Amino acid sequence: MAARIRHIALAVKDIDATADFYEKALGLTRSEKSEGPTAYRVYMSDGEINLALLQYKSEVGSGLKNPSDFVGIHHFGFQCDDLEDQQKQIEDAGGQFFFDLGDPDDDDFERKFKDPNGIIFDINWKGWTMTSGKVAGQAEAAKSHGTAKKKSGG
Repeated sequence: MAARIRHIALAVKDIDATADFYEKALGLTRSEKSEGPTAYRVYMSDGEINLALLQYKSEVGSGLKNPSDFVGIHHFGFQCDDLEDQQKQIEDAGGQFFFDLGDPDDDDFERKFKDPNGIIFDINWKGWTMTSGKVAGQAEAAKSHGTAKKKSGG
């Protein structure tokens, strides 16, 4: 099966005001605000796609020298069936590994790449919070979905 777009991440200056806007203007469902390893975040959804509102803390994970200066679409994500196979397909097509956010067994894990233009995108096999096709996290199930670590030298 082809990878499915299930995640769009926006870098924003004011998470609360932005979440209020999308909730009121478009009726999106909203998660609680939380702090992740690289950013503060609120997830919004229409039930199909996760819209992540992010305030990055630093260059780590964002790739931005001054993350507070950037507002807009930062990256997007695809749910795939097999992490290893999808990574090989991406690298064979010219994509470059960028960053692992979390451990492959984590529910919110993302493996990030850059396309030939330097645009960041990520993949996971479990899906994102509040999306259709979200798989419940189970360490044993992760092992059967090809969750090997990134390619060495990447």
